Amino acid sequence: MNDEQSTKDAQLEELSFTVMGYISKTPHETFEAVADPAQLSKYFTTGGARGRLESGAEVTWDFADFPGRFPVEVLESVQDEKIVIAWEGTEHATEKSTTTTFEFSPVDDGARTLVTVTEKSWKMTVGGAEGAFGNCMGWTGMLAALKAWVEYGIDLREGFYK
Repeated sequence: MNDEQSTKDAQLEELSFTVMGYISKTPHETFEAVADPAQLSKYFTTGGARGRLESGAEVTWDFADFPGRFPVEVLESVQDEKIVIAWEGTEHATEKSTTTTFEFSPVDDGARTLVTVTEKSWKMTVGGAEGAFGNCMGWTGMLAALKAWVEYGIDLREGFYK
């Protein structure tokens, strides 16, 4: 059995997922569209984001289509490269908080950016799968909305979930 097959046959301890997309902007422009609350509020946190995603900060996010402002802890922020956030998990999480990592990788000599979003900390249960799959849908939608906003100035989220 080769290493790839052995990895695929390994037992999971928790559910996690990764989604990714290419943005036709520089890593700096793309990072800023996520880290800056004014920009994030234009295409993702439609009820408003408060606070910049900087290491050690606790910010809040609100969604007009899922009302209720909630705290987001910024575990790590490396300008133009990475942001790691956490927020309170549910009874279906393996940890007190779920953790989401955004990575911004330069492509085409920095003219474009590969954004990778990885979330972890979901139990190997039906509830954990529902939480992971639901958030996977949400982060995929966020990446599509990010692309539409920074490349074309279009808000895809408006009316998408309600």
